[in-house]
Amino acid sequence: MTTHSFITAIAFTGTLFFSACSTAQKTTPAPASLREAFESDFLVGTALNTEQIEERIPDAAVLIPKQFNAVTPENIMKAEIIHPGWDTYNFTLADKIVAYGAKYKMHVTGHTLIWHSQLPGYVRSMNNADSLKQFFTNHINTVAGRYDGKVASWDVVNEALEEDGSMRKSIFLDKLGPDYVTEAFRLAQAATPNSELYYNDYNIEQPKKRAGAIELIKKIQAAGVRIDGVGIQGHWRSGKVPLKEIEESIIEYASLGIKVMFTELDLTVLPNPWDSDAADVNMTATYSALMNPYPNGLPDSEQLKLTNAYVQLFKLFLKHKDKISRVTFWGVSDGQSWLNGWPIPGRTNYPLLFDRNYKPKPAFDAVIALKK
Repeated sequence: MTTHSFITAIAFTGTLFFSACSTAQKTTPAPASLREAFESDFLVGTALNTEQIEERIPDAAVLIPKQFNAVTPENIMKAEIIHPGWDTYNFTLADKIVAYGAKYKMHVTGHTLIWHSQLPGYVRSMNNADSLKQFFTNHINTVAGRYDGKVASWDVVNEALEEDGSMRKSIFLDKLGPDYVTEAFRLAQAATPNSELYYNDYNIEQPKKRAGAIELIKKIQAAGVRIDGVGIQGHWRSGKVPLKEIEESIIEYASLGIKVMFTELDLTVLPNPWDSDAADVNMTATYSALMNPYPNGLPDSEQLKLTNAYVQLFKLFLKHKDKISRVTFWGVSDGQSWLNGWPIPGRTNYPLLFDRNYKPKPAFDAVIALKK
């Protein structure tokens, strides 16, 4: 199938059909960018790495402000980078993404205040609950407080749940107890009153984990603490996107009176060694050629599957645009994606709307075409 065939693809009743109409027959041109196409529906964002924040990649520097109106730092606001020592903070890169957002009039989401992973070594080795509580309090007050009025929203707590909906076994649960999530939101509410506050996690569209997330959100609300939204990460497989569970989750979360976002969207095209939908960054597996089937390019059949998956997702997002405030891709282009190295290092994945040369893929054209 040619690229032109993909570009003229339209979605109808769940299946992709291909239009033979000529350019002359088209009466309404497709929007030029994602931010333009969905401007009246929801924000469309992306995660940025250091090179992109500093605008060191010419193609990315042009593409990002054209296509997106929201940005999230991929790593540079995580504790191991922004708070590397007990009394040491490194705000250099965080300040740069805040300035980047202001320059291009973008919604900036801070990611993330409290997460069990990517902690600095001195925190991982803490055995004293009082010390951890002091770090927890100082970290939120200092980092969130610095960007009050500058960062539009924060992922206050990230990935606090196990797959069955119970609290994740982490240093925070072990030393601070199950109320640490509520306390994180309480501290963030005081430190950055002008930012929206979100809970962010993967697989919380799945019934058991969704029930745990709903219980957690209700607990925060019952304590009289502000929580403004929930971020469903959206790390799915292109041939197995759980549309039914996603729609149920949009409705159920919105019924709690909070915003719903899709915060880390990408669709892997590669096999998973455990046939699992988990997205735990600490999971790893051994490389094999069978697990890396497309090192030299994505076959048309898989390109079509990816395109169709994105079309069905965005049709669902548009159906519930009154409940969804933002859709953020976890990366700008395929080459940047964390999925090239997870859970097996050294693979070649194609999970996003732009290829390794920052060129739009067929999925991009098909998603944009939904707004013609």
